[in-house]
Amino acid sequence: MAWPAAALAQDSTKVYRIFWVSTDSQPDPFLAGFREGLRARGYVEGKNVTFELHYAPGNPQALREVVSELRRGNIDLAVSSGPATRAMTAVTDVPVLFALSGDPVELGLVRSLGEPGGNFTGSTFLSLELAGKRVELLKEAVPAVRRLAVFSNSLHPGEQSEWRATREAAKALGIETVYVPFAGKNELDKGLAAAGDARADALLVFPDVLTLVHRDKIARFAIAHRLPSMFGWSEYCDAGGLLSYGANQRATYFWLATYADRILRGEKPAILPVVQPTKFELVVNLRTAELLGIDLDKSSVLFRANRVIE
Repeated sequence: MAWPAAALAQDSTKVYRIFWVSTDSQPDPFLAGFREGLRARGYVEGKNVTFELHYAPGNPQALREVVSELRRGNIDLAVSSGPATRAMTAVTDVPVLFALSGDPVELGLVRSLGEPGGNFTGSTFLSLELAGKRVELLKEAVPAVRRLAVFSNSLHPGEQSEWRATREAAKALGIETVYVPFAGKNELDKGLAAAGDARADALLVFPDVLTLVHRDKIARFAIAHRLPSMFGWSEYCDAGGLLSYGANQRATYFWLATYADRILRGEKPAILPVVQPTKFELVVNLRTAELLGIDLDKSSVLFRANRVIE
């Protein structure tokens, strides 16, 4: 997407102050997309907008300090990347934009997707239709799959709905599913060990920030255990996953800047619906396929891929 920047530029006498809050390690991989989106809307850092970047990977105390600072005011907008959003529910007088992999209604951020009703709005990557499509694509790429390990962070909002949709899609294809949940970072290694003991033919990993942060470890695990793997975002494939199908996260953060612009111009988050991406990308990692001895040359999945890692 692109817009005529000059026509959309803000009043240069006003400098907007934006808080970027993330639990990811620095630099947050999605900040660049948001900044690019703001530039397309006519915002220039140091001229009419400033960023204050706050990172608190695995540090609840740091997040509490960020929330305290937000509640003191003098902030025009907060943008939350990842699970930091959960800690920001105490903020009620500052507009907050989010891009979540889970369900913002279940998390208590908004009243509904269509009518958020408060000071939070943004985008959610959760799509139950995608859950079933990932199973179908994995089956097309690896027809021999009969038993599928489903690796999932049980603390992820909306996780049970995604598990149900995945299970139903697998059943329709004659695939037995083995549910392998883990509860947060401290149980990740235990969960991987359980997945290794599941006697599965393939591994499907639900997308969320925790599995994204540890995508290299999970991809290496799948290769070491000779498991064809399916993920939700392309970053997992870049780390060595076999397949991914889902929204492009950078593009979503680029789009999120449109809501930032509207809020800075005076619109209320309460009436800006939470959106879900409508365009998705299929990524195939041929290097991983070769390591696993999987021939995709005649697979329809390869021909339909939006990007192939060779």
